[in-house]
Amino acid sequence: MKDITIPEFLYGTAWKEDKTCDLVLRALKAGFRGIDTACQRKHYYEAGVGKSLKIAYEEGLVSRNDLFLQTKYTYIMGQDQRLPYNPDASYTEQVRQSFMKSLENLCTEKIDSYILHGPAQLKVISDIDIEVWREMEAIKNEGLTQHIGVSNIQIKQLEQLFETARIKPAFVQNRCYAKFKWDSDVRAFCKKNNIIYQGFSLLTANKSEISTQAFVNICEKYGKTPAQIIFRFAKQLGMLPLTGTTNEEHMKSDLDIYNFELNSDAMHLIENISTQT
Repeated sequence: MKDITIPEFLYGTAWKEDKTCDLVLRALKAGFRGIDTACQRKHYYEAGVGKSLKIAYEEGLVSRNDLFLQTKYTYIMGQDQRLPYNPDASYTEQVRQSFMKSLENLCTEKIDSYILHGPAQLKVISDIDIEVWREMEAIKNEGLTQHIGVSNIQIKQLEQLFETARIKPAFVQNRCYAKFKWDSDVRAFCKKNNIIYQGFSLLTANKSEISTQAFVNICEKYGKTPAQIIFRFAKQLGMLPLTGTTNEEHMKSDLDIYNFELNSDAMHLIENISTQT
């Protein structure tokens, strides 16, 4: 399996339903080359992502080798009745069935990043998680995915998984709250252990913080949108940010964050922006 280039931005496809295909095509046209989805019909329309990819390939917009495709295995408690696996099967079999369904949905023979959508329990890594991780490791060893990772995980769980894992997670994807110092403990662990931290809900989880006058002042100083400031901040912290915008102009502007740099004062203020509310 050819090594893939990890993009600097991911387009998230959750909660888009019948608009998924059109929005992913628009995101590709805007310049996104990393697509995040999940084999979880409750919140994602993974087959809609695959439909858009097929159109993009046929139109010559991109090739498969241009793209970074990331999807997830989701436990039954996170699913609705439209399951991608047999609920009576072992967790090992469920992971395999879900993965094969993702290959079918995304019209591909490989996944670039395969993510555990969240541990089975709130505060610990359970034997179930270890069984699931072992199958994800097997899928990676077979060359069907380049990377494996985990989402929605707390620091103690991450430490436990990291210690137990034979193949260490390449990615951690978490909802990132300013009120928790932008997930500073998890990010510090990731930095120490060469794990790429993916931050999502950077805007929607922090609406009150980015409406403060202090934050507005930063936007005005740099002449950038709130989203551009937040995504630039995330990049300077070392995050791989996700955006799920449905606005075509926002897609373009979200990617336009490489012609400026936030100074140390602005970085410090945003890191501590929750104290400004």
